[in-house]
Amino acid sequence: MRISCSDAVFLAAVFCLEAASAQAIRNRTPLAPNRFDSLPLGSVRPRGWLARQLRIQADGLSGHLDEFWPDVGPNSGWLGGTGESWERGPYFLDGLVPLAYLLDDQRLTSKVRGWMDWTITHQRPDGSLGPEKNQDWWPNMIMLKALTQYAEVSGDARVIPLMRRYFAYQLRMMESRPLKEWAVFRWGDEVLSVLWLYNRTGDTGLLDLARKLRDEGHDWKGQFADFAFTSKVNPQQLTLATHVVNNAMALKTEGEWWLVSRDNSDRAAVTRQLAEMDRYHLLPNGVHSGDEHYAGKNPSQGTELCAVVEGMFSVERLLAIFGDAALGDRLEKMAYNPLPGTFSADMWAHQYDQQPNQVLCTLHQRDWTNNGPDSNLFGLEPNFGCCTSNFHQGWPKFVASLWMATQDDGLAAVAYGPSEVRSVVRGGTKVAIAEDTLYPFREKISLKVSPEKPAHFPLELRIPGWAAGASITVNGKPENGIQPGSFHRIDREWRAGDAVELTFPMRLRVSRWYQDSVAIEGGPLVYSLKVGEEWKKLHDKSPAADWEVYPATPWNYALALDPARPESGIAMREKQVGDYPFSPDGAPVELVAKGRRIPEWRLLNGSAAPPPQSPVQSNEPLESLTLIPYGSAKLRITAFPLLSH
Repeated sequence: MRISCSDAVFLAAVFCLEAASAQAIRNRTPLAPNRFDSLPLGSVRPRGWLARQLRIQADGLSGHLDEFWPDVGPNSGWLGGTGESWERGPYFLDGLVPLAYLLDDQRLTSKVRGWMDWTITHQRPDGSLGPEKNQDWWPNMIMLKALTQYAEVSGDARVIPLMRRYFAYQLRMMESRPLKEWAVFRWGDEVLSVLWLYNRTGDTGLLDLARKLRDEGHDWKGQFADFAFTSKVNPQQLTLATHVVNNAMALKTEGEWWLVSRDNSDRAAVTRQLAEMDRYHLLPNGVHSGDEHYAGKNPSQGTELCAVVEGMFSVERLLAIFGDAALGDRLEKMAYNPLPGTFSADMWAHQYDQQPNQVLCTLHQRDWTNNGPDSNLFGLEPNFGCCTSNFHQGWPKFVASLWMATQDDGLAAVAYGPSEVRSVVRGGTKVAIAEDTLYPFREKISLKVSPEKPAHFPLELRIPGWAAGASITVNGKPENGIQPGSFHRIDREWRAGDAVELTFPMRLRVSRWYQDSVAIEGGPLVYSLKVGEEWKKLHDKSPAADWEVYPATPWNYALALDPARPESGIAMREKQVGDYPFSPDGAPVELVAKGRRIPEWRLLNGSAAPPPQSPVQSNEPLESLTLIPYGSAKLRITAFPLLSH
């Protein structure tokens, strides 16, 4: 059972969780159906440590950026001022909207309404929107994403008519004002909003606009059918096609287009794109390199923060479209490692580029493909301000994507974290499911199912591919047929108080990387050497600052372990999950491993040199080494040389 109604009826009730508005919206014909449907923003809320993490974000840069950073301040062109009028206001809103409403933070929702009111009330008679001096389609694509989220969570009845007028205007204008520059490569981000509106109105002219965007946009399918960039690109190869953020956004593009085309070659193109990017540019932390363009697999190359949050959003969309459990594994690895790993614990400072092997964050011209010397500082606006305005979407959109709707009116847990989902299931029954867990720091997850009355509906639970020996019980009774790398389906009558317990054993794994180096993984977490950190303030940008970080302990170690049996040489210590789990001292779990220093492994141009080819030999003493989750370590070694036996 899904909503299919007029603009007025739909928008009158969007955020009333006591009514049918908590239902997902299915794709209309002729679109292909999603495997899972995203729930309206606000249907999933954070709990426990994850709610605390969003509060940290709101108390940090995200909640205060507009108060002191001019680019999103009161003089923004997107508030009617004469200031920055391109992408930074829309980027900020794309994350602020879900953050504000998931926390039900009245201070932040008031800020959101100010931006939205200006955009809505200043639409011009021809249908165009935004600052008049902006003649680029690209920033509008971002603002449309913010508007769709705002419509879902606020019920503002002005949004759909605004979008209809704007898309009609754009379709009229695209012959004389075709896509240019960034919009050519990011056309898939507008297709998202076009299909969102089509599913609510049935206006087939919107599909004509989607086809026009496809015709004028970059051919991502063709780029990866014959992928030419199989190593770090050189200065002569730098184009917008090699730009890491464009590629992170594009991970979802052929999937979105497949919904329109229903062409299986478009669906296959998604698999091809991920495989090629993984083969040539995947780093041990779960994201693709790009500092700022394709950078290969050396763990001292970096990844731009924008690429992390955009890559997460792309995978969230692909997970809804295709329902592949492996995409859930990929999403959790990104969310629980490189996302927190590139922020200070209080989220008042971020990096432009992070490195898996990051042992020094200073003003130094590193071997980036083309970024500047301040790229891996922790600060307000290191290197370039796009990440300052864009990072806000990472945590909130992840929370909103933890749960989705099945095609037969059930619910699916596609990723895990402490949360609560409220929706409407088969037969129109309202249901709430509370998820209590310390995942990803612990292996147990508890679900409490609370339908308003007994209701028969399916619950689909993702079983991670790494979770050999996973178990599920329903009211204490074990489930059979649990297969890692799949969704386990429980279709039954649910009653208030029903309890589902999941256990995902987080056995340690060794993965192989550049120069046959090794990384240690357990569950969705990647572990890194805990390096002592000395933070030095470089610039005071009150209330923010720019920081250099220097190592206070050695970092150049090789691990002594048996890759086939890592548990035999590594001990695990569980600690309390406190207020700042993504900090060196607040790490909720530690590993104690053995290793020896490699004296010849030194700094090279301000970064750790590439790890020496494994296996390596060392006559240095055997030492105990502490490894912590990647996201907790701001200085770290993640890809280690392996000692020879």
